Amino acid sequence: MPTAPETAQFGRRSLLKGLFAVGVGGLAGAGAHGYLYERRKLEVTKISISPAGLPEALAGLRIGFMTDLHHSQTVPKSHIDAAVSLMMTEKPDLIVLGGDYVTWQDFQYLEGVADSLSRLTARYGVYAVLGNHDDDREVPAALSRSDIEVLADVRTSLTIRNESVKLVGLRFWTRNASEIRRLISDATGYIMMVAHDPRRITEASTFKVPLLLSGHTHGGQIVLPGLGAIAARKFPIASGLLNSQKTTLFVSRGVGTVILPLRLNCPPEIAILTLESHSKV
Repeated sequence: MPTAPETAQFGRRSLLKGLFAVGVGGLAGAGAHGYLYERRKLEVTKISISPAGLPEALAGLRIGFMTDLHHSQTVPKSHIDAAVSLMMTEKPDLIVLGGDYVTWQDFQYLEGVADSLSRLTARYGVYAVLGNHDDDREVPAALSRSDIEVLADVRTSLTIRNESVKLVGLRFWTRNASEIRRLISDATGYIMMVAHDPRRITEASTFKVPLLLSGHTHGGQIVLPGLGAIAARKFPIASGLLNSQKTTLFVSRGVGTVILPLRLNCPPEIAILTLESHSKV
């Protein structure tokens, strides 16, 4: 059972290193831009991906992925509402939420973010996993009241275009390989996994899971020319796509911010992922 949110390798010290790397002269300007403008500049990232073994029936399926909302004093409800509106404008077939709905388990913001997310609808459902700023009780209950199915170390079965799909959702705190194997070992159908932490690529690739969706890194929040995402160096990738053996990993930059309320060369995003078969690539 989680007690306090875990920052892992993404924390205040790493973010401050990134800011100071800009140089004293540029620090104020970069910080002002990141605080006043860039952290609010939501983007829609559209990517076509070709996970291994994709059945032809699933080609063209559009997955909406949104993560790391972090509704808090510095991430207002209006920002979450804007992300939800962008998602609904895209009309994805399936919507997945990647965790961290509030910050530091500050549950005074929980009903607000749950209210915003209640507007999400998709033909094949809306699903969510838990991040390190969430808990095992209050967050799942609030999301469930908003008609969002929480996958807390759970595998659910979907039928999409007459094709069997197994959607596996991991809690942030689930890292034991045997626990993860239990969720997929007897699965029949095409497997897609959602885990807040992209380091679960290790287990996903070991067990030949074709597709893994993650967040947690925020893309680093501060990305510097020549230095990259300093705060996310401990992760397999800060954002975007990574192929490991027969597993495709997508990591989103997320919607909100944590530790410092700014972004630099790393705008917030929602993602629309279109599945394609290898024969069409």
